[in-house]
Amino acid sequence: MKFGISTFVTDEGIDPAELGEAAELRGFDALFLAEHSHIPTSRKTPYPGGGDLPRHYYRTLDPFVCLTAAAVNTRHLLLGTGIALMIQRDPIHTAKETASLDRVSGGRAILGVGAGWNREEMRNHGTDPAHRGALMDERIRAMRALWTQEEAEFHGDHVDIESSYCRPKPVQSPHPPIYVGGESERSVERVAEYGGGWLPRSGAENLAKQIEHVRERAGWRVPVTLYAAPDDPAAVEQHAHAGVDRILFYLPTEPRDTTLRYLDQFAESARKSQR
Repeated sequence: MKFGISTFVTDEGIDPAELGEAAELRGFDALFLAEHSHIPTSRKTPYPGGGDLPRHYYRTLDPFVCLTAAAVNTRHLLLGTGIALMIQRDPIHTAKETASLDRVSGGRAILGVGAGWNREEMRNHGTDPAHRGALMDERIRAMRALWTQEEAEFHGDHVDIESSYCRPKPVQSPHPPIYVGGESERSVERVAEYGGGWLPRSGAENLAKQIEHVRERAGWRVPVTLYAAPDDPAAVEQHAHAGVDRILFYLPTEPRDTTLRYLDQFAESARKSQR
C-alpha cells in the first residue's frame, strides 16, 4: 500500500513548494491537488457534500502552478491533479501544461480528470452540462494525440484541431497516466478506454466489487488510488483488502503549522498500517 495526500491549496494555507517538500520528507509518494476556476455567486447547484460550500472552494490556486512549485523541492513525489475539470479546460493549453509539468518534474506528472459538479461554473466556460461527458472524452482524446504525434490533429463533434505541432512532449511514454475520477458506469468505461488509473472517492459503496469490475472491464490490473480518505486505521486495512493500491489522506486546508501537524499524524498512521 502506498500513501499520498489530497488537498485544496489556497492563498490562506501552506505554500505549495513547502507542502510538496514536507510531504516527501514524511514518506508520502504522491500529492494530488483539486481545482475550481471560480465559484459563481448564484450557488444554484447544491454542494455534493451537503450544507454550505466550504471556504477553500472559493480560493483554490491553479493546480498546475502549485504542482510545479512542489516539483522544485522534491525528487520522487508524484504530482497529480485531483481532479482537473477537463470540461472547463482548453485541451491544447492543458496538454502543454501537463507535458511541461512532466518535463520540469522529470516525469512525475499524473493527470487526474473528471467532469465536475458545479453547473454554473461549467456554463461560464461555455460548456453545456448536458454534453459534458462527451466533451471531456473528446478533449482527452485530442490531448493524447497532441502528446504522442509530431503532427497532431483531431476532429470531433466538440473539439476540432487542425494538423499542428505541440511541444514539449511529455517525458513519460506514451504520456503521463490519466487517472479517471468518478464511480459511474461511464467512468468505468473511460478507465477502460484511456485511463492509466482509477480515482474513486472515499466512501464509495461496494468498493471491492467496483475495483474488480473496473479491472475486469479494462482487461488489466488498473492501479486504484482512493481520493480524500480519512485517517482511520480500520478503513485503511479494509481498503487494502479491497484492492486499493494508494490511499490519499484528505489534508484539511489550514495554516502552515496546523498543516504540518496533520502531515505528521498521517505519516504515523501510514507507518502503523505498514507494520
